Amino acid sequence: MRNRIVRAVAGSFILISLVLSIYVSENWLWFTAFVGANLLQSSFTKWCLMEDILKKFGVTD
Repeated sequence: MRNRIVRAVAGSFILISLVLSIYVSENWLWFTAFVGANLLQSSFTKWCLMEDILKKFGVTD
């Protein structure tokens, strides 16, 4: 369950930042890049900050 939440949050962040980059400022694309970079690093390191946050809120696998 935690993996689904992480994917949903990451996907939402990316879509929201893309919309904000169109309507507010192109600088929101930096946030999109940040989310993508975190997804990439988590694939190599097997560590994800969002998973740690969800653990602290009591979300189980």
